[in-house]
Amino acid sequence: MEDIQIKTILEGLLFICGDEGLTLQTASTIMEIDQKECEKYFDELQAYYLQDERGIEIERFNDTYKFLSKAKIHPYAQKLFANNKASTLSQSALETLAIIAYKQPITRVEIEELRGVGADMMLRKLLARNLIKEVGRSDAAGRPILYEVTDEFLDNFKLLSLDELPELPSYGKDDENEELFD
Repeated sequence: MEDIQIKTILEGLLFICGDEGLTLQTASTIMEIDQKECEKYFDELQAYYLQDERGIEIERFNDTYKFLSKAKIHPYAQKLFANNKASTLSQSALETLAIIAYKQPITRVEIEELRGVGADMMLRKLLARNLIKEVGRSDAAGRPILYEVTDEFLDNFKLLSLDELPELPSYGKDDENEELFD
């Protein structure tokens, strides 16, 4: 495969991976190339996206690569989110909001344990849309930030209070006596 084809495929895979990013090991395994060679292609892609005419860049966090918007885009992104508050929310945004609404106050780690995926980027998006807010710090090790939903969340979902949320189904006690096999 030619260099340009490899970079094109890596770029596409990186885009598909979204907020989770793409690890060097996974990329080299998928592309069937050595990790050092794969790292060289990622370095070239990073240099390409550092050009001023690009609105995104590729960042490396340990051995994971991610697309990020450049800092000069952030004020416009805030305006976009402010103007599109009524726009539809993604499934992952709705899941994260539901967890926060039912379990608040809650930390990022607790949200991630319930969802099974990272929530850092989603929390930033929900904060930018003013659907959640930081309400202090937990007493747990590291004193993580606690999150709750905002009044704007209630307005967007046409709720007077969180008491109007549907009741969650209960599992356990009634199911314990049922036999799994007949």
